Amino acid sequence: MNTRREQLKSGIKDGIPICLGYFAVSFTFGIMAINYGLSPWQSIAISLTSLTSAGQFAGLGIITAGAPFAEMAIAQLVINLRYSLMSCSLSQKLDKTTPFYHRLLIGYGITDEIFGVSVCKPGPLNPWYCYGLFLLAVPGWTLGTAAGAFLGQLLPERALSALGVALYGMFLAIIIPPAKKDRILAGVTVVSMIFSLLFFLIPALNGVSSGLRLIILTVLIAGAAAVLFPVPDTMEVSHE
Repeated sequence: MNTRREQLKSGIKDGIPICLGYFAVSFTFGIMAINYGLSPWQSIAISLTSLTSAGQFAGLGIITAGAPFAEMAIAQLVINLRYSLMSCSLSQKLDKTTPFYHRLLIGYGITDEIFGVSVCKPGPLNPWYCYGLFLLAVPGWTLGTAAGAFLGQLLPERALSALGVALYGMFLAIIIPPAKKDRILAGVTVVSMIFSLLFFLIPALNGVSSGLRLIILTVLIAGAAAVLFPVPDTMEVSHE
């Protein structure tokens, strides 16, 4: 019991920065969801069950376009496929005797930030440490959405426009640092921007829905980059 309590406290402590970051980003999502015609409770339900910023922001455009459910499902699969890989990676840090229900619950809360913190945790990964992270990260993401959805309606138009820029700032903060360190990643980013612009400018491609466009560009560009510039497997997995 003491071990569970200590692991839970450790997870809560490490989850504080994640919670604060999630609140700021999801506040913008809440505002955008209302502007796209969703109700506050619909936007809250999305954040509580999805926990994926890229998937949720992309989903807003697909919903607005009135795309079929199949297109939404495929787009979310492509965008969020990385979480399956993260879950498989974290499963290697769990003790072999960890019950299935623990693995299932951990899979629900895997995000980029939670994965990064969990995978760097020394020694075997305790499920209660992950639950500690979830106790702050999930409410931070959901409450941020709720605040944006409800309070965003009370803010003046200029404030809403300024907060809308936060989304692009978030994307820049995600893209620029790793792109500076990796020329291939920087090139892939530039190519993605160019092809996305072409889809917008060329009349024959302009009619493609946002969800289908996202699927096509992600699969083609990411697939080409994986084939042309494979990442060498030089890192050894530690089982200590």
